[in-house]
Amino acid sequence: MDYSHLFTKTKLQKLIAEWLEEDIPSFDYGGAVVGDKPEVAHLLGKQQGVFSGTPFLNEIFTMLDCQVEWRIKDGQEFAPVDGKPIVLAVVKGSARNILMGERLALNILCRSCGITTRSAQMRKIVDAVNWKGKVAGTRKTTPGFRLVEKYAMLVGGCDAHRMDLSSMIMLKDNHVWIAGNIGAAISKAKSVGGFSLKVEVECRTEQEAIEAMDAGADVIMLDNMKPPQLAITSASLKKRYPHIIIEASGGVVPETLASYALDTVDIVSMSTLCQGVPHIDLSLKIQK
Repeated sequence: MDYSHLFTKTKLQKLIAEWLEEDIPSFDYGGAVVGDKPEVAHLLGKQQGVFSGTPFLNEIFTMLDCQVEWRIKDGQEFAPVDGKPIVLAVVKGSARNILMGERLALNILCRSCGITTRSAQMRKIVDAVNWKGKVAGTRKTTPGFRLVEKYAMLVGGCDAHRMDLSSMIMLKDNHVWIAGNIGAAISKAKSVGGFSLKVEVECRTEQEAIEAMDAGADVIMLDNMKPPQLAITSASLKKRYPHIIIEASGGVVPETLASYALDTVDIVSMSTLCQGVPHIDLSLKIQK
């Protein structure tokens, strides 16, 4: 699937314009040094990874009157050849404009590729055990950079989970404590969310999950359950309410992911799709 179709041009333009303004708040001193001489630059992949970020680089250099010729598509793996960086894209334009967009483009792509690479690795882990559920991210994203990070997860084969606080209604322990109990929290959530928003409830025990299901929850998050207990609890809940979506979350890391990929679990969410992800080493080099 071409996930770039998720973006509107106006949204991308707004993001890129804000980021360029942040990086160049006054004079472009380097631009005065190099001028408008036509140049060609290569986007180089210097280590193995899975690529993502074409909509962002395209928009950066469109706004800077440059042209981009791609040698790779989002979702494709890449690696150096015989120890030499591989050319991922060719950028043509004036020297000052290419260099104006260089660091912004690399900052976005290096992180985007890192998240996509991690996401693809997690998908391979659960595919290896023939699990049919979804590995999902969380809302633990970088402020101002969420669209890039969620996009990168999708390209890597994982689920973006809810995009923001307005997507789905997730009731966590604080919501329940303030509302008084799980039933009251769900009732209030449904009264404002209407028919179009699902309600997910964070539960620590089977009894809390039963209370949430009886009150009309659509999704049950079994939080911080170790795999042995998760297997027992999720099987019991699925037997009672087969239609309920069950999510496992809390403390899931790449090394333990496979043990959470149970037949009675529909979603495993993990913040490590985004947090602490190593960036993929890329560079943009003017060709001599």
